[in-house]
Amino acid sequence: MKPLKKIVIAGGGTAGWITASMLSFMLKGTQTAIELVESDEIGTIGVGESTIPPFVVLLRNLGIDEQEFIAATDASFKLAIRFEDWFKKDLTYYHPFGTLGGQIDTHEFYQCWLRAKEAGHPSELQDFAPATVMADQFKFMLPFKAQRTLISSASYALHVDAKRVAQYLRNYSEARGVTRTEGRITRVRTKPNGHIEGLDLANGKVVDGDFFIDCTGFRSLLLGQTLGVGFIDWSSELLCNRAIAVQTENTDDDADVHPYTLAHAQDCGWRWRIPLQHRAGNGYVFSSHFLSDDEAIATLMRQVRGRPIIDPAVIPFRTGMRAKMWEKNCVALGLAAGFIEPLESTAIHLVYRAADYLLRFFPDCDFDPSLANEFNRRIGAEYEEVRDFIVLHYCTTQRDDTPFWRAVRRAPIPPSLRARMDLFKATGILRQGLEELFGAASWQSVYEGMGVRPSRYQPFVDKLPMSVITETLDRSAPILRSQVEGLPGHAQFLREHCRAPRDI
Repeated sequence: MKPLKKIVIAGGGTAGWITASMLSFMLKGTQTAIELVESDEIGTIGVGESTIPPFVVLLRNLGIDEQEFIAATDASFKLAIRFEDWFKKDLTYYHPFGTLGGQIDTHEFYQCWLRAKEAGHPSELQDFAPATVMADQFKFMLPFKAQRTLISSASYALHVDAKRVAQYLRNYSEARGVTRTEGRITRVRTKPNGHIEGLDLANGKVVDGDFFIDCTGFRSLLLGQTLGVGFIDWSSELLCNRAIAVQTENTDDDADVHPYTLAHAQDCGWRWRIPLQHRAGNGYVFSSHFLSDDEAIATLMRQVRGRPIIDPAVIPFRTGMRAKMWEKNCVALGLAAGFIEPLESTAIHLVYRAADYLLRFFPDCDFDPSLANEFNRRIGAEYEEVRDFIVLHYCTTQRDDTPFWRAVRRAPIPPSLRARMDLFKATGILRQGLEELFGAASWQSVYEGMGVRPSRYQPFVDKLPMSVITETLDRSAPILRSQVEGLPGHAQFLREHCRAPRDI
């Protein structure tokens, strides 16, 4: 064994400090040093400030107190994503976290619901999703605090201030031995075998290491520019290529702090609203082929609530991923590895997912290529799954009221997504692999919200008397609504349990 003596993380921000936190936690007690290089001169890009439920699991796995973290990062809870005007104008649906109903006599709930709908049952799928019902009523309760109720099967994530997350995790990492070095990288030195040897900084410092993690953002300074790893472009499947981002004050209305991320379709893309405890993140993701920056800013600012705190920022991006994310002795994470628009809040998730794979296939100084190959296969599949799930929101729209949406309907569909959709439309069966991010409830919610319903249900459901199905549906939906009505409001829950300091 030739253990790594030093790991160098190039770049800070959310990606860099999440990585440092995970490495410092797992490598505590070993002889491997961790050094993170970042420059105060280089700003961080925060297109969105929203997470998904695995982020909460990450905090727990790192031993971080969730209540303390929420207060320190100005966070709020997130039960779902609310999609407005996506399928058609004036239609809304939710993608909830957690379950949709529960098994009915060993049969999958969704298949039972399909049979009931075929027979004319008036219910909607989201009537049976606890997270959706809570989000739609602006209510919240920690699911594990609501045992023996239907609410207990919900799940949740967080809306966070990305800069405060980076600062919190920096403190966490430094307390566990990570060294932070200030400096702008001016040169990446390589060895004769092509491996990275070290980083030269503008202030004259030199940082050498055995293994390097590229968190330098869209520049991909190490993996892309230095090692020459190419980029797989998905801009033909996903047409948006720019974002406008702005922060606004919350008003005194508790409804401002809604327990969901808003994704509101626009004429040339979509608008987000992500509420924190004392402010909100807003943005417009759009295609520059159909809208100018000035027009996008004007459109966004007409719709935001509250006084702007900062000037709108324009963020150009290219959708896709690096052909490899591990090459030689370098792994890229975050924007340096790839980018998919933040419609399903997956950017932060892909950082810690890649870091988790790195820890699974952790190298020594021999850098066995089989480790990099498996890492690249796994994380590449993750990016492709996220891409397919995002494309699903576009390719199933019936909107044709603007040139942008007409172009969306002509855009190519990845073969992997086409295969998923064909199977689902024919049978209601989901084509899923191992360890995929989006479970059955996610796919079923978006399919139903976008008007895609299978042509038949699975025949085994016919073994169940129809009366059992209808009685279950007729009984459970009113019970769920009643249980949610008795919960505290989301803003009230935050004030009482994890209020952020007022000086934020």
